[in-house]
Amino acid sequence: MIRRLKSSDRPAIESILKRTAQFNTDEVNVALELIDITLNFQAQTDYNVFVLEDEGKVLGYHCTGRRPMTDAVYDLYWIVVDPDTAGKGVGGKLLQHATEFVKEQKGRWLLAETSSKETYEKTRLFYTKYNFNIIARIDDFYSAGDSLLIFGKRL
Repeated sequence: MIRRLKSSDRPAIESILKRTAQFNTDEVNVALELIDITLNFQAQTDYNVFVLEDEGKVLGYHCTGRRPMTDAVYDLYWIVVDPDTAGKGVGGKLLQHATEFVKEQKGRWLLAETSSKETYEKTRLFYTKYNFNIIARIDDFYSAGDSLLIFGKRL
């Protein structure tokens, strides 16, 4: 079942983020900041967080929102799957849900930013598998040798 984030989901999401090997401390903190904004400011509409739950256990989540200063472009800020369930289709279900959510909002693009580091190779293959294309690249963006790759899908 995919549903909106609840306060009781935060510990499970924090655990998933901390157990995801490719995320450093700063990345975990930023992800949790968006979770906290979503939970503490329920009137905000910038971040929409949905969790995939199975038998009472959170297996992953996505955070999606409309890009400021655009009329219909959305960002997939985070899509994270519990490392214990990786490779079992959870990410695909979350990405499909994010895509459908954006379509329901009358969005025309869904963008996902990621790193060019080798540790993000599986992430890049994941987006490609679901028909996202690299639409922009900024070399040495995160640090020297670590480029920003923007994947996009026109809806």
